[in-house]
Amino acid sequence: MPNPDAIKGHPSVRWLGPMIHAPNLWHLNRRSVTLAFFIGVFTAFIPLPGQMVIAALAAILVSANLPLSVCLVWISNPVTMPAFFFFAYKLGAILLGIPPSGFSFELSWHWIDTVLIKKWQPFLLGCLLMGLFFGLLSAVSVHILWRIHTIRRWRKRANRKKD
Repeated sequence: MPNPDAIKGHPSVRWLGPMIHAPNLWHLNRRSVTLAFFIGVFTAFIPLPGQMVIAALAAILVSANLPLSVCLVWISNPVTMPAFFFFAYKLGAILLGIPPSGFSFELSWHWIDTVLIKKWQPFLLGCLLMGLFFGLLSAVSVHILWRIHTIRRWRKRANRKKD
């Protein structure tokens, strides 16, 4: 985890004032980590530049773990983006009843101006639904795994007290 004091004092976040000092933004507890997983994974499917900023602002608003929210955005990167966006488009096209045509992803303004302008509805619907699905799946998984880990630790501690 990055040093919270160094981040809080950085000029790029100073404008956030006291909001940046909320304890859950920096602590690893079940609530803040579960929310961070949802925010980070959901934001990874948002087809906009500045995903890290969006994730950071969302984490601050709901008091989720800030570094984890921002780091999880990187599951969407230049290597994984084409696959994510291809499946998002296919899912959106199927749900809208549009026959899916060829969809190739290219990180350029030319692609946005020529391809995305024609296919934006199924693409954005697919991105939204995949973000919600995988965001919820990751958050529920983390919540359950954290709970299982906690129960095991409590049982282990209780068994040690008995002995």
